[in-house]
Amino acid sequence: MSEPARTRPLALLLGVGLMLGISLQPQWLTTPEGLADHPAAMLLMWAMSAGLVRGVGFVPQHWLPRWLLGLPAMALALLAALWRMASLHGLAI
Repeated sequence: MSEPARTRPLALLLGVGLMLGISLQPQWLTTPEGLADHPAAMLLMWAMSAGLVRGVGFVPQHWLPRWLLGLPAMALALLAALWRMASLHGLAI
C-alpha cells in the first residue's frame, strides 16, 4: 500500500546541498560560452526536488509523482546532470 513516512537524512542533505550549491554557484549551469544550460538545470532541479521531498519524509500517493520524486529517480537525474555538465566542459568520466 503506502510506506510509512520517515526522514531520509542523506536525501535531505543532497537536496539542501544542491539548493545551496545552485544558489551560490549558478555558473555551474552554464555552457562554456556562458549561456544557460537548461537540460542540466532541469536535471539538477529534479534531483534537488526529489531529495527535498523524500528527505523530509513525504511519499506521494499517486504512482507518477511517487516515481518522479523517488530515490532512484533522484539518483538518475543527478547522474545525468553530472554527465551532461562534465561532457559540456570537456571533463573525462
